Amino acid sequence: MVTRQRGRPRSFDRLTALEQATMAFWEHGYETTSVSDLTRVMGISAPSLYAAFGDKKTLFEEVVEAYALSYGAYGSRAFAEEPTARAAMGRMLREAAVLFTEPGHPHGCLMISAAVNCSTPEVEEALRDRRNANLAAFETRIREGVESGDLPPDTDPRMLARLTGAVLQGMSLQARDGATAEELTAVAEAAMRAWPGQGRGEPGEG
Repeated sequence: MVTRQRGRPRSFDRLTALEQATMAFWEHGYETTSVSDLTRVMGISAPSLYAAFGDKKTLFEEVVEAYALSYGAYGSRAFAEEPTARAAMGRMLREAAVLFTEPGHPHGCLMISAAVNCSTPEVEEALRDRRNANLAAFETRIREGVESGDLPPDTDPRMLARLTGAVLQGMSLQARDGATAEELTAVAEAAMRAWPGQGRGEPGEG
């Protein structure tokens, strides 16, 4: 009698499959990317997808987490490494101009483009929560800049955070429409010129 082998190891690389799923969701959005689309680009069967990643929504949640720690980490790096709010935000926007347009992956930002035409409430809400969390982080960093004197005391942190978020989201959409890195970098520089004057001055900025 032949005994069926249990616990057979997966015949695919999980990280590679996750990257392929990321590319699919990034290019086509959550709603229009089907399970059959995912199994095709990931090179696995539907049972293997469910066994390794759960359902489509659970897979997308893992994709978003992985994206935030890889492609989308430019913002957190800028915040951690730059000494002022102006320097951090300027670097974030300039690096976004490059990321949103570089070859090798879909253009724009996954967390913005994946939400377009999304009719799954839980996914739409999760992406909205992430974008709002980014705005809150912008506002906090700007407020710190006001308190430290790097920005004028009459600066409106909430408005300036909203402005930065609107520019970032607009850059993502324009990248999807074919804007170049140079064009989006110019947008980033123009946005930073709209910031209020500095309290102590920052060499190389402005």
